[in-house]
Amino acid sequence: MVRIGQVITLGCISHVAFCGELVFPQLVLVQMRMVEHLVDSHGFRLECDAWVYRLLETLVRGGGFHTKVPRNVNLEKLRNGYLFPEISRHELQHIEKYPNAKLISLGVGDTTKPIPQIIASHMANYAFGLSTDIGYKGYGPEQGNKALRKAIAEVFYKNELVKDTEVFISDGAQCDITRLQLLLGSNVTIAVQDPSFPAYIDSSVIIGQAGHFEDNAKKYQSIEYMNCGPQNNFFPDLSTTSRADVIFFCSPNNPTGHAATRKQLEELVEFARDNGSIIVFDSAYATYIKDDRPRSIFEIPGAREASIRLGWTVVPEELLYSNGFPVIHDFNRIVCTSFNGASSIAQAGGLACLSFEGFAAVQSVLDYYMENAKILVETFASLGLKAYGGRNAPYIWVHFPGSKSWEVFSKILEKAHIITVPGSGFGPGGEEYIRVSAFGHRDAILEASRRLKILFS
Repeated sequence: MVRIGQVITLGCISHVAFCGELVFPQLVLVQMRMVEHLVDSHGFRLECDAWVYRLLETLVRGGGFHTKVPRNVNLEKLRNGYLFPEISRHELQHIEKYPNAKLISLGVGDTTKPIPQIIASHMANYAFGLSTDIGYKGYGPEQGNKALRKAIAEVFYKNELVKDTEVFISDGAQCDITRLQLLLGSNVTIAVQDPSFPAYIDSSVIIGQAGHFEDNAKKYQSIEYMNCGPQNNFFPDLSTTSRADVIFFCSPNNPTGHAATRKQLEELVEFARDNGSIIVFDSAYATYIKDDRPRSIFEIPGAREASIRLGWTVVPEELLYSNGFPVIHDFNRIVCTSFNGASSIAQAGGLACLSFEGFAAVQSVLDYYMENAKILVETFASLGLKAYGGRNAPYIWVHFPGSKSWEVFSKILEKAHIITVPGSGFGPGGEEYIRVSAFGHRDAILEASRRLKILFS
């Protein structure tokens, strides 16, 4: 007896993984009938689950195979695709249309300079050690390598602002945003800067903290959008801001490039403490800050009772829920449940970064990107365009008064073969702006500058 059940693997029939999509269902159905006849003619009996035929026949008719599992209603609320895959889609379409064009990307904030050798060699040595009995290590602590956590507390916080026991090593701020949303649950209210990194809002919608999207306002219901534009020095008017349980705040800001002043962060911490709120402080670009602006929210008195730091995540022991239970205990449980820990090789690289030589090598890379930013800021200034940021962050926020962001994006892509990011993708406050990234090779930055001057002169 030949049986076909969960997976079809008979000879000429390509295996069918039950993933909701089947390639060439007509062909597979015909082959199924042929195999059935062949098996029967040789005196064998083919036993095939009825659902296999129903699946194939349904796919031939179109419409897919319907389970009885309802879709997550919160995912239905999301508008369009996630911003950066949308940018990539436009990029691919442009390459197909202009295969010989030399496309320059000033869009997605992806680095281009190689890892400094002192760090890469340390990672390579560690990786080679994994091939030996002495050097091999399996799962590490979910909270991260203790030596790395101690180094972070020492180098970035001088062992005063943060304890190593409060540091959680992650696989990036964006992943930790989702883990924090799991921690917070669907019943909290949130506030975000407008404009802001789209993952804050999208993750809030997915977890169930937001209402439906309002087409006219370009906002989700139940989310407090804090206007942060040049008219208010990129900091919200907290006197008119409604209370929220959780305040997402990014400094230096992505996309505007603005780094909050000490006075601004003092006002934010005071606002959070007065309202019993938690600040989720994203400081992924803090090492780009050149002046005396705070690199950490924990430089502000009182912040430990009201803040969580993203990037690696810092959850202060003093941060408590309304019932007095420590937030750090629940976050540790979330991490242990949903995460096996960051790559040990990556953590070895992190330790190398925090050595004296490694930190100096990293700083030279940051300086390179900031020189790129300076070139781009000067380019836009020469064209009479208002450009913000680019001084304490590798992003430039460029204003095109009276224009739609996507139209400016399309014009620059079509006419100059340059990828940027439309500001409206970061929230309604980003309309009329584009974000330009300084993460590029110097020759590409200079060529982009030349093309932009031709386009807008």
